[in-house]
Amino acid sequence: MDETQPRDDTTYCETAPLGGAPAAGAPEGPFAECVLCRAPTEYPESTRGSTLCPVCEWQEAQRAACSG
Repeated sequence: MDETQPRDDTTYCETAPLGGAPAAGAPEGPFAECVLCRAPTEYPESTRGSTLCPVCEWQEAQRAACSG
């Protein structure tokens, strides 16, 4: 890299806006409940199958990984 030109670090990594704004393409509206703890999930209500919140999803993955 040429050291005589100033670096433009603003285009290196774009971050999500602060304040909890939804990401582009994120579903809006009512979210499905977790089938284990009934917390809201990141999936819309129209999602089929067993929906898990991020915490329960991580715990299930840990159980499956350690089950042998």
